[in-house]
Amino acid sequence: MKKVSILATEETIATTVLGPMDVFFLAGRLWNVIYNTPITPLFEVEVVAEKNGAIKCLNNVLIQPHKTIQDVKKTDLIIISSITDRRRKPGYNLKTVRWLKNQHRRGASIASVCTGAFLLAETGLLDGKTATTHWGFIDLFRERYPKVNLQPEKLITDEGTLYCAGALSAGIDLSIYLVEKYCGHDVAIQCSKALLHDMGRQTQAPFSVLQFQKRHGDEAVLAVQLWLEENLEKPVDMNHLAHDHAMSRRTFERRFKKATGDTPLFYLQKIRVEAAKKMIEMENVTFDEISHRAGYENSGHFREIFKRHTGLLPTQYERYFRQD
Repeated sequence: MKKVSILATEETIATTVLGPMDVFFLAGRLWNVIYNTPITPLFEVEVVAEKNGAIKCLNNVLIQPHKTIQDVKKTDLIIISSITDRRRKPGYNLKTVRWLKNQHRRGASIASVCTGAFLLAETGLLDGKTATTHWGFIDLFRERYPKVNLQPEKLITDEGTLYCAGALSAGIDLSIYLVEKYCGHDVAIQCSKALLHDMGRQTQAPFSVLQFQKRHGDEAVLAVQLWLEENLEKPVDMNHLAHDHAMSRRTFERRFKKATGDTPLFYLQKIRVEAAKKMIEMENVTFDEISHRAGYENSGHFREIFKRHTGLLPTQYERYFRQD
């Protein structure tokens, strides 16, 4: 059996500990019970913590770890639960960071769920590699860990021995993904069916609210951002916009990208898509009308842009999120 150590952090979200724990514990068990075949556990699962004593989760539920990290001499896989101390200065959780690095050096794979990616990034193991985290903390993550190739649209990232998953429910996706890695496709399908979980989700884009960086200190760029957001329906000429703010087109493009992380055109697409999402959620209007109000005369073109940013066609997005 493979050994899985789930690292519970103080004030974690309980699901990011117990969800993965249940998936790995039930692999080889639940399907077998349903079909009345011998139980064949595939994983030895334990919850570990930095210190002795119960871990108090964000919802005030107490989880009693099986052991401390010092007691773990060898493990195959470490799952880092979500963390709430992500705003601390670099260098926090030094004992846990050292333990993670040592275990990885000894051959353990490490996976993070939700904001657990912040703790994994503290180890430096993600530098130069892809990662994902909860869409609501993208800007903070990029600010803290610029060497990590953050791909927030992805539900799961796989760097061989390092894995990340988006928000808390993605921890189940990641767990089944890792069951498949260790035990094969058939066992993963069994887990998915037994747990009624939709296997194969790849993106968190439909669920994210697009983030717009405005804490950058460039007043001219901020003025452009505000103008774009307040004038969605108007045609936009980037040359005129740059001239109106006393910049050449090249300088404008460079400063805007440096301040926001996006090109002006990509930023414009993002705010128009976000506006369209809200209209789809709240209003009973055609996508042609939505496209026009979002600044696009060609609704077919905007449909392609919408899918590129959300991973869904407008009709699919409506089925997911329309209020009625």
